Amino acid sequence: MTHSILWSQLPPIPDGEGFVGGFSGVSAGALVVAGGANVVGDRWAEPLQKKWYDSVFVLVDPTGPWLSGLKPQRPVGYGVSITTEDGLVCTGGRDGSRHFAEVFRLQWRDAQMDYTELPSLPRTSANACGALIGQTIYVAGGLETPAATNTIRNFWALDLSAAAPSLRELQPWPGPARMLSVAGARERSFYLFSGSNVSEGPDGAIVRDFCRDAYGFTLGQGWRRLADLPRVAVAAPTPVPAVREAELLVLGGDDGSLMAFSPIEKHLGFQMDILAYDVSADHWRNDGFLPFSRATTPAVSWNHRTVIPSGEVKPRVRTPEVWMIEEKGK
Repeated sequence: MTHSILWSQLPPIPDGEGFVGGFSGVSAGALVVAGGANVVGDRWAEPLQKKWYDSVFVLVDPTGPWLSGLKPQRPVGYGVSITTEDGLVCTGGRDGSRHFAEVFRLQWRDAQMDYTELPSLPRTSANACGALIGQTIYVAGGLETPAATNTIRNFWALDLSAAAPSLRELQPWPGPARMLSVAGARERSFYLFSGSNVSEGPDGAIVRDFCRDAYGFTLGQGWRRLADLPRVAVAAPTPVPAVREAELLVLGGDDGSLMAFSPIEKHLGFQMDILAYDVSADHWRNDGFLPFSRATTPAVSWNHRTVIPSGEVKPRVRTPEVWMIEEKGK
């Protein structure tokens, strides 16, 4: 049997711009998109001015319409989005002035959005990544504060199975610190792909080191180094979809090649190729191309499909588009 990936669009989010860094997941069978940020005024002006949102949109049926007018606790974005049996869990994130350690759950109940606090992260963190194994959320990497000159090398586990969920600090991966990585999970293993390390250069300027390395964490066994990605994939939609018998798909993201591109308004957009990682063979291959450019947005499993809601098309340009992947066997 061979497999193909089919692409289609869901109704766009009812916002003219769309959002970057929002939280997205599923609760009670409904697709939820919450928070995020956008550029205020002239998107090409310096310094860049962002606005942070507390909006929540809910799509109960794939044919629409989106429900709006719902609010989480505060404007926030750039955290980790994880769908669980009991709703969408949002960890960390930031607004215009600070990063957060708070973790909360959004639950769609009786046509309203309920908010529940969960145990906080050990440190404030934005731009991290995460994935779910069983009933435990794993969170890796990030940036501790808006002014931080170093990324953090952390690995946290939030066990939701108990009546009182608990959070543990685990041994991190055997590689550099990073943020904006992509995470994935298959069976009892957590996967950490790519990302960007941040440090302070000799002149005090921020230096970004784009990472192609990859790591796997298996319950009861710990970390191991995996084959490097064929290219950098910073801020690709995460957690990455698991497809076929043993593959994970890294969808687009930023390879860093246009980091210093000028003028920025002429930027060509992010990578559109798909990287497939075979977890059993520890092997990467090219798996075709996306019909869109996208970064800095979650990937959500919904109705046995993967949804890519909103996000960034190129630096400073967002989109309200919502794309959906369906795997077909032939």
